Amino acid sequence: MAEANQTPIQVKPTQLPLCCPPKGARIWSEHPRVFLSLKKTGKATCPYCGARYVLEN
Repeated sequence: MAEANQTPIQVKPTQLPLCCPPKGARIWSEHPRVFLSLKKTGKATCPYCGARYVLEN
């Protein structure tokens, strides 16, 4: 599982909509898939595993 203090995962606009765990991740079955919005701040944190995502410019 991801830890809250790890480096944020960079997400390209072409990878949206964003879900965690991401498609193709080896941990795809570790928690339910949840879609995360990056619209307001360009950042999101998974409520299940704490993975942090940041939208690239």
